[in-house]
Amino acid sequence: MTILVVATGNPGKVKEMQAHLADLGWELRLKPTELEVEETGTTFAENACLKASQVALATGEWAIADDSGLEVEALDGAPGVFSARYAENDAACIARLLKELAGESNRAARFACAIAIARPDGTIALQAQGFCPGEILLAPQGVDGFGYDPVFYSPDHQLTFAEMPPEMKRSISHRGKAFQQLIPQLQTLLD
Repeated sequence: MTILVVATGNPGKVKEMQAHLADLGWELRLKPTELEVEETGTTFAENACLKASQVALATGEWAIADDSGLEVEALDGAPGVFSARYAENDAACIARLLKELAGESNRAARFACAIAIARPDGTIALQAQGFCPGEILLAPQGVDGFGYDPVFYSPDHQLTFAEMPPEMKRSISHRGKAFQQLIPQLQTLLD
């Protein structure tokens, strides 16, 4: 079984990645807690590549990283790559977002995700991106998920990400769509 170090400290992301990669023969391990990678990229793809590459080099193992976040049309794509750092915690991020959208009729948004896998030498072996369109609600709904899930509403499914069963969210989410592109490529890496 090939080790794949997950370049995140976010347990929600790890859980979602495990669900996508469970049957592929990769053993997922969390990055060492002391290993911090500064996200200096201006796009999700740049940050995913940076994290995967640096974690692979530091551990000498294959590494996977994602960078994802919320892009809100009325806020010119903000919070974007700063989604996780928009405020000090998930509740504060949601409160700031709702305050900035107060009185705004355009609630269109999308979740974006870029995933990169690096070889043990730090070179990027695979990349994928996924997007999920939706709308920002006026107030949170639902208790599952993490981040902006309680205010991100999917009109097609008439649920927020925080109200969806995990299997549904996995299949339609930005991360799910990126993994749908990545999995066939990952299987060829193992062959």
